[in-house]
Amino acid sequence: MEFPQQQKPAGDGKIIYPPGVKEITDKISNDEVVKRLKMVVKTYMDMDQDSEEEKQQYLGLALHLASEFFLRNPNKDVRLLVACCLADIFRIYAPEAPYTSHDKLKDIFLFITRQLKGLEDTKSPQFNRYFYLLENLAWVKSYNICFELEDCNEIFIQLFKTLFSVINNSHNQKVQMHMMDLMSSIIMEGDGVTQELLDTILINLIPAHKNLNKQAYDLAKTLLKRTVQTIETCIANFFNQVLVMGKSSVSDLSEHVFDLIQELFAIDPMLLTSVMPQLEFKLKSNDGEERLAVVRLLAKLFGAKDSELASQNRPLWQCFLGRFNDIHVPVRLECVKFASHCLMNHPDLARDLTEYLKVRSHDPEEAIRHDVIVTIINAGKKDLNLVNDQLLGFVRERTLDKRWRVRKEAMMGLAQLYKKYCLHHEAGKESALKISWIKDKLLHIYYQNSIDDKALNEMWKCQNMLRGLVKELLDLHKLPVSEANNTAMFGKLMSIAKNLPDAGKAQDFMKKFNQVLGEDEKLRVQLEMLISPTCSCKQAEICVREITRKLTFPKQPTNPFLEMVKFLLERIAPVHIDSEAISALVKLLNKSIEGTADDDEEGVTPDTAIRSGLELLKVLSFTHPTAFHSAETYESLLQCLKMEDDKVAEAAIQIFRNTGQKIETELQQIRSTLIPILHQKAKRGTPHQAKQAVHCIHAIFNNKEVQLAQIFEPLSRSLNADVPEQLITPLVSLGHISMLAPDQFASPMKSIVANFIVKDLLMNDRSVGNKNGKLWTTDEEVSPEVLAKVQAIKLLVRWLLGMKNNQSKSANSTLRLLSAMLVSEGDLTEQKKISKSDMSRLRLAAGGAIMKLAQEPCYHDIITPEQFQLCGLVINDECYQVRQIFAQKLHLALVKLLLPLEYLAVFALCAKDPVKERRAHARQCLLKNISVRREYIKQNPLAQEKLVSLLPEYVVPYMIHLLAHDPDFTKPHEYEQLKDIKECLWFMLEVLMTKNENNSHAFLRKMVENIKQTKDAQCPEDAKANEKLYIVCDVALFVIANKSTACHLDSPKDPVLPSKFFLIQDKDFKNDKEYLTGEMRQMLLTGKPKPAPVLGAVNKPLTVPGRRIFTKTTTASDTASNTSTNSSPLSSTINKNSQNATPDAGTEASPVKRRGRPPKTAAAAAPVAAEKEAAAPAVGGTGRGRKRAADPNSNPSAESINIKMSKQQQQNDEGTKRQIDLQR
Repeated sequence: MEFPQQQKPAGDGKIIYPPGVKEITDKISNDEVVKRLKMVVKTYMDMDQDSEEEKQQYLGLALHLASEFFLRNPNKDVRLLVACCLADIFRIYAPEAPYTSHDKLKDIFLFITRQLKGLEDTKSPQFNRYFYLLENLAWVKSYNICFELEDCNEIFIQLFKTLFSVINNSHNQKVQMHMMDLMSSIIMEGDGVTQELLDTILINLIPAHKNLNKQAYDLAKTLLKRTVQTIETCIANFFNQVLVMGKSSVSDLSEHVFDLIQELFAIDPMLLTSVMPQLEFKLKSNDGEERLAVVRLLAKLFGAKDSELASQNRPLWQCFLGRFNDIHVPVRLECVKFASHCLMNHPDLARDLTEYLKVRSHDPEEAIRHDVIVTIINAGKKDLNLVNDQLLGFVRERTLDKRWRVRKEAMMGLAQLYKKYCLHHEAGKESALKISWIKDKLLHIYYQNSIDDKALNEMWKCQNMLRGLVKELLDLHKLPVSEANNTAMFGKLMSIAKNLPDAGKAQDFMKKFNQVLGEDEKLRVQLEMLISPTCSCKQAEICVREITRKLTFPKQPTNPFLEMVKFLLERIAPVHIDSEAISALVKLLNKSIEGTADDDEEGVTPDTAIRSGLELLKVLSFTHPTAFHSAETYESLLQCLKMEDDKVAEAAIQIFRNTGQKIETELQQIRSTLIPILHQKAKRGTPHQAKQAVHCIHAIFNNKEVQLAQIFEPLSRSLNADVPEQLITPLVSLGHISMLAPDQFASPMKSIVANFIVKDLLMNDRSVGNKNGKLWTTDEEVSPEVLAKVQAIKLLVRWLLGMKNNQSKSANSTLRLLSAMLVSEGDLTEQKKISKSDMSRLRLAAGGAIMKLAQEPCYHDIITPEQFQLCGLVINDECYQVRQIFAQKLHLALVKLLLPLEYLAVFALCAKDPVKERRAHARQCLLKNISVRREYIKQNPLAQEKLVSLLPEYVVPYMIHLLAHDPDFTKPHEYEQLKDIKECLWFMLEVLMTKNENNSHAFLRKMVENIKQTKDAQCPEDAKANEKLYIVCDVALFVIANKSTACHLDSPKDPVLPSKFFLIQDKDFKNDKEYLTGEMRQMLLTGKPKPAPVLGAVNKPLTVPGRRIFTKTTTASDTASNTSTNSSPLSSTINKNSQNATPDAGTEASPVKRRGRPPKTAAAAAPVAAEKEAAAPAVGGTGRGRKRAADPNSNPSAESINIKMSKQQQQNDEGTKRQIDLQR
């Protein structure tokens, strides 16, 4: 379009100024310019469009005001006044502007736009003029003139950016209205909105910008609502370019499309009319992460409270529901989480969701099954009518889930619904009736045959622990006020808070509650009565009512402090169990024993009911012992002792042990009946019964010495190694007696140990084991002789644990015996009579025994590094079950802080385990143990003094020493062996270095550097051993430096190294040698093709003091598979092709040791079950000691092969080298 010819001013081009206004030029001062311009502004303000004469008169002035002098003037006031004049000029001369040059118009509107920035400061003296400028522009729609300009978009973008940037919360509604009018007219009257202009609007909807300027967000929101009909097409085009065509370059906002869709939908769904079908296309994307992003978006759109999207766009809704069955786990998880909001906000969609939630309640992923329950329960807690019977049925099914976390969530969720609607009657009788089945369902769980967890048991254990903590807190209130007392109180309060919901808030509330307790003695009395063992359920109800009444403030409608205290009282009050409840349970048990109960109607046999009932009573005997004290209860338990079911009798004895402290003084008749039964169980019962019987006698009778002697003497005389079947129970009883009463029985036990246990039983093999080559068999298949030997080893340990001293040096001799058991692979006599599976049992028993002795400080001090290494290497045993059980025992002892910190280093060896599950289990054990130790240090201020034995980082020196003495580490400069060392180090360091608390990474580096400046205390003069130690240090430093950028900072403190493992060098000694070459570092960092590994041996040859190491010669009967069906955790079918899969089967014997754990490559390539299949015999030597991987191409060195002594030599040396003298 052509602009009209520029109008010419009247009077020969001379500029006419209003009356009283002198000429405005660059020759006058700024103040004078401002003064004259104000008069010009007044003149233009008073003019209207009908003043034709004045319009012509002042045309020259209008053109003059658009000159460069004014548009580029540095004075702010001059520019503002000129902008106001120009705005009025556009108003007066509308619809035709006096300026016809495109460039001039562009300059003018960009100039006016820049002046609008002055709107930002509402307190400015000139704000009214800025407002007048905005009002004038909006009213006249002056910017619409720019539509005729080719580059009008630049002006509009600048205008929109300016208005969005200046708007703030100090602007009134008129300012916002004029801004809205100005922008909406540009959008609605133009030919379309460019992408750049659209971006200036949409950018204000992005969460980051939205939070920075809420007023800009509101302005954009209102603008979009007003212009929806016009702008919807432009928005659709933008999303089509990005979502369908994948052109992310069209806009800088492309990465925020899903955030924008959510915001636009909330503003007005009409803005997305054409966009929603594009989302259906994206839901079917091949990219799982992309589907996840769309599902997250649609979950918010469908789940929003007032959203009608599901009813308006059924195809999209059905497509979204299909994602409940997505192959990508996070997508399914997101769908399940969405269902909770959907059920709450859109009950009408529950029918659509039910079928999909049903499928997901059987999802193979535990987390998804868990979240299905959370979804249903959360909706049910908001309103029971939101969940139908079908949905509640899914939760009911999950109470039998195979995973404990899911079962727990299902049971706890149902219990919460029952409490809310049945106990508190929050929704009337109809709702209570709807879920009345929950109570029976939860209680019937205890009639299941093979349940491995009991929520009620855990609840009672937690209750008992909390009651104990509250009692300790009350006891502290009875002591005088002191700093130590306050510290102890704080520790108790933190422990209590950890067991309450929202531990952070609970800590503050518990501090306040403790303060109230200190000020109110009556409150303390009520609380003490509540946690008293004799408190009945009725008394507890009164106490809770009194305590809550004291803490209630009528003027407060909500009291979160009181709610938290109520939660604590609920957890510690005996609301379920008291003497009356125990009596009722016992009566039910009696009915089952007498056969008059309705057990069959409940779907269980009477025997199962009795066993389950006793298991329940056994748990209660730990937590509520005083509630059992009645003749009627004990009479019923005596009946159970006489039953043939071993488990029933064992549970009954344990209940007597836990609850019978007053039997001797108050129930003489029970006492006289019980004693002979306990004697009989200790002499001829099962091993478990014998153990419980001995402990029961020790716990409840005053004349325990006499009672135990009457058992000890006949048993000690009747020991006969020729009849091992009859040895097991006597050995169990004797071991526990000597542990419980060491002063009385330690001395007579010493001769039994020396003459019978060691000489006659452990050092003799009377029977020949099964030579089937299996590494593990069931308990029933283990030979009686080996079972007796295992109990003999346990007896040795119990005897020593009872004595708790090493005055007679018996512990040294026992440790040598156990070490010899490990070195000889379990075949202590080396007569080859014992089967491989029995040898596995004995190795496990020996490793467990050393670990048990290490828990007693006096014995831990005498365990040598060699013995510690032998014990630790059991975690790499060739037999899967030995590794598994040993790791579990190790974890349990460590997590209870019973074992010294050095034993945590043993888990580093699990990096070599070929079974993925074992490595994962070891990592979880490490995480748990490190977490427990860190938490213990935080909760116990006194622990700061024992950091060397508690701080997890101090495990590193022990790990380095253990790896330096790994018998696999024979060639310290070979890549493969160094790679194994690196893997073991990183297995531990990865967990330790998860966080850099207190600059711990630098502390670790400093610790390893310090080790390089010491000698190996195990063999200080052995240069090769020291070199291996330094090489492991260099690998550790390499790993730490590669995984942390903060490790080179200064260490917060100087580490302390254990003198048992490291000797301090002379002050002049400085070891700054680099033991890893640059090439080796590069290989360790990047890796290289690794040749297929060949298995070495399981039991490593380590020298034990006083013992010579021999290498056994191979015989046909010795050569057997190391991946036996029985050496794995799961049974599987025999691999018929296994002989073909073993390249060495049937070939000439190789000098390389082949027995041992399977190679990692094989374990990684096949599922775990593959390790459990029987393989063909692997031909190779079976040397003494732990067997590990060896290179098939390497020749065994003279150092690693020992010559087998002749039988004659063995017989000659038998007295001096093989007999273990425990009296030394």
